[in-house]
Amino acid sequence: MRVLLILVDGMRPDSLTDIQKAQEIIKKSSYTMEAKTVMPSVTLPCHMSLFHSVDPSRHGTTTNTYAPQVRSINGLCEVIKNNNKSSAFFYNWEELRDLTRPGSLTFSYFCRGGSIGYDRANQIITDAAIEYISEFYTDFTFLYLGDTDEVGHKYSWMSNEYISAVNRSWDEIDKIINSLTEDYTVIITADHGGHDRSHGTDLPEDMTIPLIIKGKDFKAGEKLENVSIKDIAPTVAKLLDIAPDKEWEGKSLF
Repeated sequence: MRVLLILVDGMRPDSLTDIQKAQEIIKKSSYTMEAKTVMPSVTLPCHMSLFHSVDPSRHGTTTNTYAPQVRSINGLCEVIKNNNKSSAFFYNWEELRDLTRPGSLTFSYFCRGGSIGYDRANQIITDAAIEYISEFYTDFTFLYLGDTDEVGHKYSWMSNEYISAVNRSWDEIDKIINSLTEDYTVIITADHGGHDRSHGTDLPEDMTIPLIIKGKDFKAGEKLENVSIKDIAPTVAKLLDIAPDKEWEGKSLF
């Protein structure tokens, strides 16, 4: 079993309603459009909670500036490495480098979205991920697509420009899914939502995220209930047949 986790930054569940490629994948997956992220609903704290399965008050990062952990918790990639399995990261927002400790990843590929544009960077890192995982066996791959959040801040969430950015992200998602072998489980989610030109509050628009899981352990069309972003790391661990860290607070979704 191999796992691909795709995170589209700032992707609201209601942005997927009229996106054909998203709806086609949802029909083949277990899913919820009502998963909850953590407060503050900000990119780096949410990612830290996803990978460490605890709230920001526990891991200590509460802004987009990483705060070293006072009482350190093993994140998902540390747990994977400690079980002699491999992880690879493909991302275009550099602050995500702090999600893992040095030596935890087998491969890391970064392309600065702020320099070349996040739309183009999304395409570059997706193509790089496809090339890498087709050549090298990788147990866990993380693909972060940052364009949607950038466009939301510029034009506002749910604007025409934002919906177009979500659509473009699903073009990349569709492309990489179609490149995978049958032994993959694919998890598609977001870190937070957004409203107007911002996020970070406890408004439902900021706190509600989609979670879509396609794989042999998940029934097509089944609705997932009571889902938190903290449940993703334990779910990945179980898919890879490894034990979660004892500090993690989330649950496996199967």
